[in-house]
Amino acid sequence: MEFRLLRYFIVVAEELHLARAAERLGIEQSPVSRAMRDLERLLGVQLFDRSTRQTRLTWAGKVLLGEARCVLAAVDHAVQATKGAAQGYQGVLRIGICDSLAQPRIASLLARSREEEPELNIRVFELPFAQQLKGLHNDLLDIGFALSDGVNDGLVAELAWSDPLSVIVPARHPLLEHVQVKLRDALKFPLVLCHPDAGSGCHNQIQAVLNGATIPPKVADHVTSLGVMLTLVGAGYGIGFAIASQVQTLNRPDIAVRPLAGTPPMLSTYLLRRRAEPSEPTKRFLERAREEFGPKGDEPAS
Repeated sequence: MEFRLLRYFIVVAEELHLARAAERLGIEQSPVSRAMRDLERLLGVQLFDRSTRQTRLTWAGKVLLGEARCVLAAVDHAVQATKGAAQGYQGVLRIGICDSLAQPRIASLLARSREEEPELNIRVFELPFAQQLKGLHNDLLDIGFALSDGVNDGLVAELAWSDPLSVIVPARHPLLEHVQVKLRDALKFPLVLCHPDAGSGCHNQIQAVLNGATIPPKVADHVTSLGVMLTLVGAGYGIGFAIASQVQTLNRPDIAVRPLAGTPPMLSTYLLRRRAEPSEPTKRFLERAREEFGPKGDEPAS
C-alpha cells in the first residue's frame, strides 16, 4: 500500500469534505476522490458512509484513522531519527500527545528540554490514547500525554494537570446567548462524543460527567478524534465537550466555545511512561515535567 493513500485518507477523514481536504493537501479534488475509492477497493471495506447529504466515517473508517496515524508516525520517526543521527544528535526522545492537546505547558516543557539538551533529538507525534499505549509497549514512544489514566500492564500514568471542561457549539447556536452554559441546558441538544470502543482518552472522563447529570444525553454520533468531533459540530450534527485551549488554538470559524456554569467538571491530563527503568534522556525529561507541572499529591495509576 502506498503511504500517499494513508496520508490522503487521514486528511479526508478529519475534514469529511473532499474540497477542504484537497485544499489542505494542495492538490485537485479529483485525485483525492480517486485515492479514496482506490483505498476502499484495496482494503475491501467501506470507509465512508455516503448515504446522507453529509459524509461520515464508518466504524471501519474510524478504526483505520487511528491505525493510519500510528503507521505514519512510526515511518516519520524512522526518517527523522536517521536524519537526526546524520546531523549529530546523540539520542532521541519520542513523545506522543493525544487528540490535538496543544497546551502551553507542553510547549514550555519542550522548549526547556531543547535548551538544556540541544544534542537530544526530541520528536513529537499526535496520537490517540489507544495508539499511545501501543507505541509505549512497542518501544515506538518514550513518553505520552493523554486524557486517560486507564493504562495496562507495564505502564504508569501520572496526573500532570487538570483543565475545566467547556461546551463546543456551532458558530450559530441558541446556547451562544449565554456567557456560561448550564450542563442541563447543554444536554437538551444532541451530542457528538468520543467513541466508547475507540480507546479515546477523553471518553471515560466525559462519560462520568454525563452519568452524573439529571438529563439523559442524546448522542448524535461517536468519533475517534477531536478533529472529527469539531468537524461534525461545525456542520451542525450536535454539540461537544472539550478543553477550551485545545479548540481555541485551532482558530476554526465554524465553532464557538462556552464555559460550563458553576463549578465546571475538570478534564485531567496524564503523563504516560513504561514502568521499567527509563533511559537517561527520559529520566531527565520526567524530572523537568514534574518541576514544570508541580506535585499533585496523587499516586501514579498502573
